[in-house]
Amino acid sequence: MAGTILHRILSRTKIAPATVHIDTATTDTISSDMPTTHATKPQISFEQPADIRKSSLTDNKSPSMHNARKHSYASVREESDLPQSFRTRKLSSESQIPDDCLPRWHLQTLDKEDENEEAICDDASDFIRPSYDGADSYTDEEEISSIRPRTIEDLPDEILDQIFSAIQLDVTQPVSYGLPRSDLFSCLLVSKALHAAALRMLYKHVLIYRSKTFHKVVTTLQEDAALGNLIQTLDFSHYSHMGYGRSRGQTSVTPYLTKENLKIVLSRTRRLRTFLVHEHLDTELDEGVLSTLFSVPTLQALDFTSCSADVFLNAFTNLWVDSPSTSYTHIRRLCLHECGTLKPAVFEAMLPRLGRLTHLDLAHTRVNDKALLAIPSTAQLTHLNLERCTQLTGQAVVQFLTQHPAAKDTMVWLSLNADASRYRLLSAEDVATLLPALPKTMRSLNLGGARITSQHVPDLRILATHLEELGLKGANLSISDDITRILSLPPNKDIKLEHPELRSSLRYIDLTDISSVNQMSLCYSPMSIKNNASLPLEVIELGATVLTEIARRNKNVKNPDWTVKELGRRGWYVRSPESLPNGVESDDGYRSWKMGARWWGMRKLPMHQTETGGVYGYFMFKKN
Repeated sequence: MAGTILHRILSRTKIAPATVHIDTATTDTISSDMPTTHATKPQISFEQPADIRKSSLTDNKSPSMHNARKHSYASVREESDLPQSFRTRKLSSESQIPDDCLPRWHLQTLDKEDENEEAICDDASDFIRPSYDGADSYTDEEEISSIRPRTIEDLPDEILDQIFSAIQLDVTQPVSYGLPRSDLFSCLLVSKALHAAALRMLYKHVLIYRSKTFHKVVTTLQEDAALGNLIQTLDFSHYSHMGYGRSRGQTSVTPYLTKENLKIVLSRTRRLRTFLVHEHLDTELDEGVLSTLFSVPTLQALDFTSCSADVFLNAFTNLWVDSPSTSYTHIRRLCLHECGTLKPAVFEAMLPRLGRLTHLDLAHTRVNDKALLAIPSTAQLTHLNLERCTQLTGQAVVQFLTQHPAAKDTMVWLSLNADASRYRLLSAEDVATLLPALPKTMRSLNLGGARITSQHVPDLRILATHLEELGLKGANLSISDDITRILSLPPNKDIKLEHPELRSSLRYIDLTDISSVNQMSLCYSPMSIKNNASLPLEVIELGATVLTEIARRNKNVKNPDWTVKELGRRGWYVRSPESLPNGVESDDGYRSWKMGARWWGMRKLPMHQTETGGVYGYFMFKKN
């Protein structure tokens, strides 16, 4: 068994065969090749796999835009093999997830006779390794041979961590959340060195699905407090009271995830770096929990998406407004997406004390001009989401983005999307001032709802040479004259573009609610933006009416070059990978600035480098 496990490890990594040798005399015969997998951020689920053979988890169909419910919180998962494709999952009953927790054998202490050789220390990164035996003096060849790793156990911890991060998910299982970490569990039994490496990976990212799971985490940490030093991420992004046939009231009868248990876990995870929650836990986030959380010295990322309960509101207000002005320079990424109940005074007291921010999501909040301009100059914002912030003014936002030291030279991802029917953030003058001042570091820009006209096209075309995402929802532009110029296409085949060397790098563009964009202009125009000349463009976001017309047309087209993808209230027109010309490879969408997301047009900022899913996936790609 050990040989098979080690081979599965090595087959998913790029370690040269000459570097690692397996003693076949003491291991099983290696007989099969395992597929490789892309390394993702380590996660751990205390759940075992659900029986999903006949459940909704295997359904690969997205709900239609007309049938989507506004408050549907089905988990959203990106498909890794198809562009802009998603899979929605909702467990229909609690019985689909067994109560089995992590195997208890991995928590057993080491043999007493070997305690002096190797032991797991309180510091998760320090593992005492047995030294090499040998003579006191070496020849050069003997010395080189003595330090060269002879087995996988001899590799440094850093390399072992990279190896185990690549095998944390069992790729032989159906795609679903809560995949069994069967390979990691098996590695716990191979040797002490692999036990230590696998244990670090299992506890590095703790993923909580339901309250019972969290109760098991509490019990485990109470039995062995040293394991808390291994936990770097507490992830509740998939946690839900819905889908298990239980309401919030029923859950409160047998409370497992309580304020007291949260404080116990936070007090035992003093090396915690990331804390991810959402509205299903906002009633448990009282002042004691938040005070304990913010006191963790290593904490870097916080996500409170859609938390709006009175308990959270009062606790968060007391923490920032009524408490002494303590600086929280260790916080680098903060998400208050859809936290609409927080008052402007909270932001005015909070933002000036976050001097090292790099990621800030304040979408649909009551942040005002005073709070935004009070962000310290020591911050280096690369990602900023100000979508639907109706108490901001366009003049203040433009001033912040063009003059403030924290934003003017570092911005990579920026969303100023607004609902123009209710509040238009940017006027034509604001847009004209903003566009030329944006840095070349920009990769994603959403100006939905701004008053954009043909006078802004020259600046947009220059930006399009380094942007990969551009949102123009509701812009007053012509598809034949303006949008084609932004995409570096001539308005017709007889006219040549000025500056043809300025090629567009756009892969995604949002053309929702633009009157000139319809089925006829997209599908039948001689200079359609669907042509190969628009490459690398591969995703066009459109409104429901236009997509319905295109979908009706595609029913009569065999193997269309572009297909319609829908999820919730959003939809896209996507270039088929099979239609790409020879020599052009399909892009999997991975970008470091997306923080784990692969598809284009996300509306919510991720605060942690991990795969997209759960309630966060809903806010990123499903909610309009």
